Amino acid sequence: MTESEVLTRIDGSVGRITLNRPKALHALNLAMCEAMTEALLAWREDPAVQSVLIDHAGERGFCAGGDIRMIAESGAGDGSQARAFFKTEYRLNHLMFEYPKPITAIVDGIVMGGGVGISEPARVRIATERTTYAMPETGIGLFPDVGARN
Repeated sequence: MTESEVLTRIDGSVGRITLNRPKALHALNLAMCEAMTEALLAWREDPAVQSVLIDHAGERGFCAGGDIRMIAESGAGDGSQARAFFKTEYRLNHLMFEYPKPITAIVDGIVMGGGVGISEPARVRIATERTTYAMPETGIGLFPDVGARN
C-alpha cells in the first residue's frame, strides 16, 4: 500500500478516515484495513476525538469491497494473503460495531461487499441519490457476510 490509500487525520474533534484508492474504486486491501484499524485504536481512548467520519476521495463511489484480484491470486496459490485479509477485515468490522464513539459514513456512489462492512457499523450513514448497495460476492459463491442482515 502506498501511504495515500487511506488518509487519516484529526479535524477539530473528528477523526477522519478517507479511502483514497479511486482507480480501484477504493477496493479494500490488507494494508488499508490495517491503517483504518490503527487509526480507530489510536482514537478510541483519545479524549480529543469525539467522533469518526469515514468518506472517500473522488467521484466514482465509496468502496467496491475487497480487492477481488488479490483474493483470486491468493486463492490460486496457498491462500495465505486472502486469509490474512479476511481476518483483518472482520476484526476491523467488529471493532467498528463495538466502537465507543459515534462513527458516520458518507456513502456516495457504489457500496459493495467490504464497503458495506465498513459503512454498516456507522451509527449514521449518509447516502446520496447516487448511492447503490450491492453484495456481488454471492455471484461468485461467497457468503454475503458483513451487512447481510439488512
